[in-house]
Amino acid sequence: MDFSDKLKQFSRRAEMIKGTLLTEESTKTALIMPFFSLLDYDVFNPMEFIPEFNADFGIKKGEKVDYAIMKDGKPIILVECKGVNDTLTKHDAQLFRYFSVTESRFAILTNGIIYKFFTDLEESNKMDDTPFLEINILDLNDMEILELKKFSKDVFDIDTIFNTASELKYSNLINNQLNSQLENPTDDFVRFLINDFYQGVKTQNVIEKFKPIVKKSMQQFVSDFMNEKIKSILNNNKPVQEKESELETDEIECDKEENTPNIVTTEEELEAFNVVRSILSEVISADDIAIKDVERYCGILYKNNTRKWICRFYFSGSKKSIVISNEDKSGTRYYINCVTDIYNYKSELIASAQKYIEQTVSI
Repeated sequence: MDFSDKLKQFSRRAEMIKGTLLTEESTKTALIMPFFSLLDYDVFNPMEFIPEFNADFGIKKGEKVDYAIMKDGKPIILVECKGVNDTLTKHDAQLFRYFSVTESRFAILTNGIIYKFFTDLEESNKMDDTPFLEINILDLNDMEILELKKFSKDVFDIDTIFNTASELKYSNLINNQLNSQLENPTDDFVRFLINDFYQGVKTQNVIEKFKPIVKKSMQQFVSDFMNEKIKSILNNNKPVQEKESELETDEIECDKEENTPNIVTTEEELEAFNVVRSILSEVISADDIAIKDVERYCGILYKNNTRKWICRFYFSGSKKSIVISNEDKSGTRYYINCVTDIYNYKSELIASAQKYIEQTVSI
């Protein structure tokens, strides 16, 4: 059973038992400790998972955080726990104090169902007011599962998580802002939207007049956008088997094109590489996943071996696509609209990588 399946099984169990948990201690025992066990931490090893970790603050002694996850004798994650029915709205300041007096770069506030992940993006060694990631164990999506996987003991890397935390934090804040404006447009937002076409004085009466129009227009825009996206998927997202001879030619040409001066790895290709590496982190060490750019495409390789290619990005044409290597390495092409669509092919990418792992084991 892979990490995603284990997490979903844990989610179902949490849903069943959460109503029976009446105290903070029962929440720790039934939900929080099993959650960190799921991330492969030994919750009964006091050298790895310390309960009641000492976090004295100035002259205030006896301050203790519920758990500290340790690595090389230093805390890497602080965990503050509350009862399952706690709304987690008034405990950030307490965790803030603990964070500032330890070497930990990450802190988690949880009631066993909601997990809020904090770090120090805005000022070093000072915990941000806003979490960069917030998940609900009972309502997980694939992206959140991938982010949680990064906190597993075997793949945990401070720099990797910290580098993605900023994007996660601000994209979540932007999404929240857009959702808020969709439901209840503010005066400033309405004024911004009508500024280019309404030439009159934008009085409060004018703003109030346009508010329902803006709200309706935005909702229509979202509806039309989703309908078009669905049509696009239905019409274009049909796998087309790549000719084996063409892909073999690509492999031969790969070395010839390696030193071509006009090859530039784009930000979009690097973003796609990070998405694939995140997906494959469940089965392969990040160090074994390499990127190699040639003129026609950008390839992702196993152990930097051009004959062990996992997938290839074709982003320079009018239609973006990803070709994923299959058993005979002929490859199947999938058309995508944006980089995040790559997450739709998680199982295909993992299967592509696993064939090389199995070959290595058999050898």
